[in-house]
Amino acid sequence: MKQLNFGKSGARIRNFGLVGVGLVAGVALSLQFPAVAQKAAGAPLPLDELRQLADVYGLIKSDYVEPVDDKKLLSEAITGMVSSLDPHSVYLDKRAYREMRESMQGRFVGLGIEVSMEDGYVKIVSPIEDSPAYRAGIKPGDLITRIDGAPIKGLTLDDAIKKMRGAPGSKVALTIARKGEDKPLAVALVREEIRVHSVKGKIVEPGYAWLRISQFQELTLDELARKVTALYAQEPHIKGLVLDLRNDPGGLLPGAIGVSAAFLPKEKIIVSTIGQLPGSNETFYGRREFYAGRSGADPLAKLPAAVKTVPMVVLVNTGSASASEIVAGALQDYKRAIIMGSQTFGKGSVQTLRQLTPDTAVKLTTARYYTPQGRSIQARGIMPDLLVDDSADGDSLNGVRVREADLVKHLGNEADKADKPVTMGALQASAKRDELEEERRVAASLKNRKPVEYGGSDDFQLAQAINHFKGLPVKLSKADVALEAPEAQDGRKRTAPQAPPELKAKALTK
Repeated sequence: MKQLNFGKSGARIRNFGLVGVGLVAGVALSLQFPAVAQKAAGAPLPLDELRQLADVYGLIKSDYVEPVDDKKLLSEAITGMVSSLDPHSVYLDKRAYREMRESMQGRFVGLGIEVSMEDGYVKIVSPIEDSPAYRAGIKPGDLITRIDGAPIKGLTLDDAIKKMRGAPGSKVALTIARKGEDKPLAVALVREEIRVHSVKGKIVEPGYAWLRISQFQELTLDELARKVTALYAQEPHIKGLVLDLRNDPGGLLPGAIGVSAAFLPKEKIIVSTIGQLPGSNETFYGRREFYAGRSGADPLAKLPAAVKTVPMVVLVNTGSASASEIVAGALQDYKRAIIMGSQTFGKGSVQTLRQLTPDTAVKLTTARYYTPQGRSIQARGIMPDLLVDDSADGDSLNGVRVREADLVKHLGNEADKADKPVTMGALQASAKRDELEEERRVAASLKNRKPVEYGGSDDFQLAQAINHFKGLPVKLSKADVALEAPEAQDGRKRTAPQAPPELKAKALTK
């Protein structure tokens, strides 16, 4: 069975991850694409190159300074071959494949903490309620300095997360530095299975609701339906709904289609894909078979009718990628919602999971996806209708975080082929500032700033969304930004990248 990946990678100043919640970068979905690449099946094998590969393998086995395990050597060869293509194509060994499957199910074995990397240490963003970390009293803002006695300094965030994950029932010792405490705290935890809910929401004030999707998982639509129904039961006359997709790295495509369909008129085009294989060229509609399967019950069937017309703001930032960009792009194209925040990540490619053995697979980039109006946002992202910084003091983090266009060997945007390649410098006028100095400024500002609790009383962007609903002034970004994007709903004119004519015709006529 084949699966599509709509996740993202990368962060420059601060990387986000989940310990016991999984790495928030892998996403998958099943679709009825051909299981074998027919075009490649009949292609002649490059015998000279394969013979050279065999010769190198033989040399390593016979001449290397110490014995090398056959499986490790061949696994590394596959890893190098696939990873040389683009940032999102990857070989999944047994462990990586298992973790990816767990991530999509919203079920993990670990400690239950959302973390970021800051100043070389792992910083606690939030413990998950009723998790081992939560019960042990770990707090937001705590810094993990050692894991099982070994220093964290010098490790990447992914490496630190791997050290904290493990088998259920196994123990791990953390050394914690906490503001106000003179001595480090030693905390012993027992790993256990963590179940993560990807949707949460609340009435932030009478008449206004906040709905957050942290990742598109297998149960996201069911959770969305329950939460929206509960919000309308609590507040039957919602005057404005904020859909929060900030730092949502992507997820299952059916979830993105279903979330879009929940707020759009019936059977609208949500997204289209174009690739080398004929089976990769598809148009997906807001119909049950595209988000729930032909035989499954429709999780959106009993949603309150008001969700189709309630005024909406969608909050996005640089961490909003792939599946979350599909939702933002669809709602923007149909002028169903105001998109607010900062430019999104720009991952507009599709990854297909080709299983090699029961325990391993290759995740391969096979297509680009396009919004309903035929826009490819690959390496460009979604440009908000209202640019709003993440705090009243400015856009401290998003201005220097890595986007798709910054990744080595990233897939280009077809709209840019006739022109010079689009870079962050070409897209963002404010990028003329000295980058190193800006990163130092941001790093310094983050030291004394506690992590923003999305949906909390200090959530600046949420407050601006509520102001928009009320007709009050919205504090726009301080940066003088000139980015290419579709025509904004606030009246500003922009130029949108266009899909190939054949896709645009297909999207508008089917």
